[in-house]
Amino acid sequence: EVLALKADLLKLLTDLKANGKRIVGYAAAAKACTMMAFCGVGKAHLDYLVDLNPFKQGKFMTGNQLPILEPSMLLTDKPDYVLILAWNFAEEIMRQQADFARAGGQFIVPVPKVKVMA
Repeated sequence: EVLALKADLLKLLTDLKANGKRIVGYAAAAKACTMMAFCGVGKAHLDYLVDLNPFKQGKFMTGNQLPILEPSMLLTDKPDYVLILAWNFAEEIMRQQADFARAGGQFIVPVPKVKVMA
């Protein structure tokens, strides 16, 4: 199941990027780092990460060196998709970022199955 999830996630991200879509990650947690490393998700797939924690903002994610910015960038920069890397908080994150969705952005929730949500 884990290998299928990895394949599904990489296919979705690769297809979106091939179609010119911009994707960023939400949450620079340890589990995000582990999942990204296992799946091979990095700069080829994501433009940057955002995180609410001000101590992480302005830093870079371990392993892939993606910059970590503040969540307000979602409204300023307007990426097409946000990959929620703290999937256990997906509903809370989507509620907090409702303005992003209202502006046309979509969320990718990778676990327990890869799905795209508006």
